[in-house]
Amino acid sequence: MKKVLAGVIITLAFVLIYRSCSEDKTEKSILKEDSMLIQQQINNVSKLIVTEGHFAEVYNYKDSKELFGALISADKKALVVVNAEVTIAYDLSKIDFEIDEPTRTLRIKSIPQPEIRLNPDFEYYDVTADYLNPFKANDYNTIKNTVKSSLLKKIDASTLRTNAENRLLSELQKFYVLTGSMGWTLVYENQPIQNFEQIKLNAEF
Repeated sequence: MKKVLAGVIITLAFVLIYRSCSEDKTEKSILKEDSMLIQQQINNVSKLIVTEGHFAEVYNYKDSKELFGALISADKKALVVVNAEVTIAYDLSKIDFEIDEPTRTLRIKSIPQPEIRLNPDFEYYDVTADYLNPFKANDYNTIKNTVKSSLLKKIDASTLRTNAENRLLSELQKFYVLTGSMGWTLVYENQPIQNFEQIKLNAEF
């Protein structure tokens, strides 16, 4: 009787150990599949998001050089018309992230900053200059730098940057939906994301 009872106990022990190992393997397999699915989703959105716009600028350039004190001045001026193609891009291949399988967590450590590219076309009209104060390379550089600064202010005041951010958020929302559907946690800047509005707040650059 004792031998039979011992045999039953040993058999039950083997069954429990087998089930435990089997469940553990199944759990690890599911975690690995989830991890691969998240990695695939990140690869799918690892692309360059580009928003394009067009801006025009009219700039009056003037410079005066005093000669012999304030008695004589040598002036130069130009009317500059600028048409600029502008792009705002997010390179999502630069997203810094970490997949933590044991805790079922996707951590987005940082999102790339927007890359603003200006492609201005300058046209010069009514260019006049005195012999003693001619146009030089430095004048053209001054014009270009001034126009660039003005264009950047126009971009900030326009909807172009907002449109670019909205496109970025649309891609990031895919991570939130995916992790939520699998029972994983999405963490951004060390903060668990409970709703997508939190990412909108944190993604303002």
